[in-house]
Amino acid sequence: MLLPNTYAMTLALLLLSAICWGAWANTFKKSGWRFELYYIDFSTGAVLAALVAAFTVGSMGTDLSVQDSFLIAAKRPIAIAFCSGVIFNLGNMFLLGATHVAGMAVVFPIGIGLAIIVGAIWNSFLLQTGKGLINLYLGCFLVFLAVIVAAVACSQIDRLRRKIAASKAAAEAAAKDSAATPGARRKINDSSAGTSSFPGVWLALAGGLLMGCFYPVMTMSVGGELGLSNPYSVALVFSAGILLSSFVFNLYFLNLPVRGEPLSFFTYFNGSVGQHVLGLLGGILWMTGACANFAAGSAQGEAGVGFAFSYAFGQGGAVIGLLSGLFIWKEFAEAAPATKRLFGIVALLLLAGLSRIAVFSLP
Repeated sequence: MLLPNTYAMTLALLLLSAICWGAWANTFKKSGWRFELYYIDFSTGAVLAALVAAFTVGSMGTDLSVQDSFLIAAKRPIAIAFCSGVIFNLGNMFLLGATHVAGMAVVFPIGIGLAIIVGAIWNSFLLQTGKGLINLYLGCFLVFLAVIVAAVACSQIDRLRRKIAASKAAAEAAAKDSAATPGARRKINDSSAGTSSFPGVWLALAGGLLMGCFYPVMTMSVGGELGLSNPYSVALVFSAGILLSSFVFNLYFLNLPVRGEPLSFFTYFNGSVGQHVLGLLGGILWMTGACANFAAGSAQGEAGVGFAFSYAFGQGGAVIGLLSGLFIWKEFAEAAPATKRLFGIVALLLLAGLSRIAVFSLP
């Protein structure tokens, strides 16, 4: 397997992981597809990327290859890596459902923000150190503030959209036949107030809680003499957990959707080539970031930074996702300037919090 052998290479891989983890959701937005259908291609793309990584960089060099690591690893670490993929998958499906409801600019700071807090606290127990805890507490507090401010911004946008929808409904009612009764017009106004995006906040929180758990669980599959010492082997088993659990979780999401009508699985085959390609590309992007992050966390010697630091650095993708939602997709173009400034505060709080957590996580 090939791992970074200099500190600069490790940081380059971590930067790549942050970019991939922040940018992949753009493929979902571009596809214009229901997330339940998009996710079938996403999970397939993740497995393809993991396979390519495992049998190229994962099998090069003089260290243990992917095949060798499977030969010496115990069943328990393999099962743990698989379970970490399942945990990630359910959390990520919640986040995509939240993106479908509320948009990237809300979901990334709230969902990934909570994931950062959960993962950082869990990793602190794994590190078993009391050194520099002030950085951990300060970082988590700043990220928590970012989550709160993002939720406040979402509520402000919700209220604005309801007012706009109500105004349009009132104008439509006034333009109708004057024979319509006031009660009928009132009913039109109430039913046309728009669909709230705030349920997306709760979906993002649920997804973030699970997303914060997957990485510490994954690291448990690496330690010990019989662990999966090759990070690309971990990524391969992890991706298998994603793919197999996707079909199980999709039974729920297809029949009880977070928004819209229930769908048949066979609707997947009605998608265009472009939609399928974007789904595959999304999975490839995310898994490329995961392989880069896992490899950086496995680096030894002067290039080593540890898994806790790798996790904190990689979650910087939350800021990329936030900015993508604001500037590429213009999700809240109608928001007041004060609300838009709140998102700027969210980005600064996330960066400040992550930097504190990263300092704590350094070996």
